[in-house]
Amino acid sequence: MHIGHRKAPVPEEYIESYIVLIRGAKAMLSTHLAELYGVEPKVLMQAVKRNVKRFPADFMFRLTGEEAAMVKSKSAILEERSAPALRSQFVTLKRGRHVKYLPYAFTEQGVSMLSSILRSDRAIQVNIEIMRTFVRLRKILASHADLARKLASLEKKHDTQFKGVFDAIRELMKPPDSRNRRRIGFAS
Repeated sequence: MHIGHRKAPVPEEYIESYIVLIRGAKAMLSTHLAELYGVEPKVLMQAVKRNVKRFPADFMFRLTGEEAAMVKSKSAILEERSAPALRSQFVTLKRGRHVKYLPYAFTEQGVSMLSSILRSDRAIQVNIEIMRTFVRLRKILASHADLARKLASLEKKHDTQFKGVFDAIRELMKPPDSRNRRRIGFAS
């Protein structure tokens, strides 16, 4: 069977829902990645810490309490729609109101680097799907930016062509001048 026709181990919409914007970068949380890879978050982070030189600050960083709270609220909304098998361990921590350990965020490059330290078949397949999702999102964003540029160009181009129309509409919108009005009706 051709690898492109295989069923993905995780649906694309779940992967996409786990990509968040943090510190101006698209990233995925260590807890979500561990869930997707089918390992405990602690196991994932132990593997990362054994290979910490592969993860500079622009590949991986720890969330602040405020960032974790923001992402937690988004994750809680997404969890309501997720399948039971894909529930986030980050959100379902029930004992206290606060997360015991702040999660790490992995940028696209950090997720890519994870593929060099996680070697299970599932991790390989999940990483392939994650990379495809990042590429697809990048293409969507590029097409939106292109569309915005074209729209701005059209507005500039047609603004001068329709200036006369806009001026005429503004004239029609002005209240009538009462001094120049003809009286209508019978004169007495």
